[in-house]
Amino acid sequence: MNSRPPLFLSRPQVVRGLLATGAFGITARFGTGCTPAPAATTSSTTGAGAANMGFIYVGAKDDYGWNQAHHEGAAGVSKELTWAKTVEEASVPETTAVEETMLNMINQDGITALFPTSYGYFDPYILKVAKEYPEVQFFHCGSLYQEGVSPKNVGSYFGDVDESQYIAGVVAASTFKTKKLGFIAAKPINPVLRNINGFTLGARSVDPATGALGTNN
Repeated sequence: MNSRPPLFLSRPQVVRGLLATGAFGITARFGTGCTPAPAATTSSTTGAGAANMGFIYVGAKDDYGWNQAHHEGAAGVSKELTWAKTVEEASVPETTAVEETMLNMINQDGITALFPTSYGYFDPYILKVAKEYPEVQFFHCGSLYQEGVSPKNVGSYFGDVDESQYIAGVVAASTFKTKKLGFIAAKPINPVLRNINGFTLGARSVDPATGALGTNN
């Protein structure tokens, strides 16, 4: 039986795909569908029907990691959706500073869809501002969103990073024969636990006796 060749995507490609999907949802929400607005520069695209997107990062846009991946995703969306306006703000701490940044983007830049990308932005900052501005959409990268509990204008997204972690586990178990592997993780939330599980299962596909020890923070 013939099978399709595997598809390999980089982390920025995954993020660009997620953001593009979110952008499609934004245009559908505001009634613009798939039809671009008349030609205009991104800096002057405003109004209730425009998909004006704001991206907020906890670190630098060139950190070779989480923030850069989102920045490259935002750049990809800006390039593909030339009729949309995008605004970015980097190095915003997980404090009231992000609340102020979101308010500035909404009131000064006319942003109608916000992507505050850091874990600690969600509660209480995104939840608070989302309740104050029900006409604005908020997309959080993580798993803190709860259907039926979070405001209706709040959503979440994430990539299937655990699949690549499975491959990393296979490589690690094939390289080291100690049967003990380490995994440096962040916070014990669903996406991170999925990554640890994917890594462990990949390692155990090579040697079932292999174990993985994870760290938090």
